[in-house]
Amino acid sequence: MGILNILLLIVLAVSGILTIILVLMHSGKGTGVSDMIASTMYNSSVGSGVLEKNLDRLTVITSVTFGICVLIMTLTFPLGAV
Repeated sequence: MGILNILLLIVLAVSGILTIILVLMHSGKGTGVSDMIASTMYNSSVGSGVLEKNLDRLTVITSVTFGICVLIMTLTFPLGAV
């Protein structure tokens, strides 16, 4: 396994964890984890639309990074390695 695959594994793990955290931070329409987290962050304060847009952008960036890492790893990961 080369240095590229090790770096991709690290980026894959970090982007996966960040994607999960960011998805859970989105404000939901009901009760649940997203409502608990979002209610403390977005309790009808001014500018919450900007925070939500930035959260959307970060979520898309981490999701795309995760997908690109998976695609590159399918092409570069050595066969037969566990």
